[in-house]
Amino acid sequence: MSDRAIDESIPADPGLPSPAHSRYAIGLLMVVYMLSFLDRQVLSILAEPIKRDLGLADWQVGTVSGLAFALFYTLVGIPVARLSERGHRPYIIATAISIWSAFTILCGFARSFTHLALARFGVGTGEAGCTPPALSLIADYVPRERRSSAVAVYMAGAPAGALLGMVVGGLVASHWGWRTAFVVAGAPGLLVALLVAFTLLEPRLKQRMTSISSPQPDKESFAATLKVLASKPTYRLIVSAVTMKAFIQYSVHAFLGSFFFRNHAAALADAANTYGLKPVGFLGIALGLILGLSGVAGSVLGGKFADHFARRDIRAHMTIPAIGVLVGTPFYIAAFMVDSLPLALALLLVPGTLNAMYYGPAYAIVQGLVQPSMRATATAVLLFVISLVGLGLGPLIIGIVSDVLAGQGLGEAEGIRWALMLCVLVAVPAAMCFLAARKSLQADLVS
Repeated sequence: MSDRAIDESIPADPGLPSPAHSRYAIGLLMVVYMLSFLDRQVLSILAEPIKRDLGLADWQVGTVSGLAFALFYTLVGIPVARLSERGHRPYIIATAISIWSAFTILCGFARSFTHLALARFGVGTGEAGCTPPALSLIADYVPRERRSSAVAVYMAGAPAGALLGMVVGGLVASHWGWRTAFVVAGAPGLLVALLVAFTLLEPRLKQRMTSISSPQPDKESFAATLKVLASKPTYRLIVSAVTMKAFIQYSVHAFLGSFFFRNHAAALADAANTYGLKPVGFLGIALGLILGLSGVAGSVLGGKFADHFARRDIRAHMTIPAIGVLVGTPFYIAAFMVDSLPLALALLLVPGTLNAMYYGPAYAIVQGLVQPSMRATATAVLLFVISLVGLGLGPLIIGIVSDVLAGQGLGEAEGIRWALMLCVLVAVPAAMCFLAARKSLQADLVS
């Protein structure tokens, strides 16, 4: 009998959900994460229409794309994670979905930069309650040897959500305006929240019932958890690497639509006319399909490769992300340099795939660096750093660089081109951190 058959026929713990429910739960959680990125990233394809309508500068676009979202995402994330170490995780996730979906809808009613920023604060507050409890649940649903693949399926929701954000945002905005696009993006989450609340099981409930006569270990304090995390070189290096990856990802996504509108406007108009679309609709579909499909493929492949090669060498969990990050960077630069719209879009397929391969290995390893009672907090601390620096400061810094370069005589088109090319070079130190984490990985794993 194969290892897979053994895993699926005999649960690792009789108190855990069945393999069938685990598969359903991971799939539903992937949909949840997809909706979180749909609501988070729909702003990127709407950036230019919003900028014109509300009279914003690039630094303000960067603020509502990143900093306004990240501030409350980071502030709320750790308290929610601490609650997730003890509370009913499906209920926590369902509440979070309801909050971020409602505030996404409110983004469509913004009449100024301040209004939009406040609504984005709310989106960030809700989304803080998604990934820490979700990854903690997934780690309880599957054995460690399949954890990277399971986490990769969940993380594939990020590029899938970006795909939907681009496509739905572009198509809806082209017909009914950017305000309606926010309403359409936010509404589905309210229904999915009900599914999460009423169909996902909390493994802790069965575990408590089957071991009610056994003394339960005390939950580690936040200070104790931080001390454990700080003592792990692998954790520190993963945080550094993923933060730099997030800086690139969120910055590029925030301004990729603006880059094409400014540097390929005529070609976009011609291509859109060919298909009977407006430029924003055509670009939304094109970028959504390219980045979404390549990102999903990269995430799933990264998890599969990591689980496969880790059977011989556990350090493959760090090698695969490092290779993907390094090899993908030249293709990013080429996409920003070429004059051909079709070629620029095609070149994005390569980094879109390779740069997503870190999702499963990196986030799965974080779950294994600590005991189960610390997993949600370990994820939340990681997200705190990457959100504050990568999401919060990334788009803002690139927006400022773009404004400065444009003001120095390059103009808006060249300003955003060179700002993005400088941004993707951060991939080099990110890869170095992934490679450095190989040295301590095996010694730091505990679960």
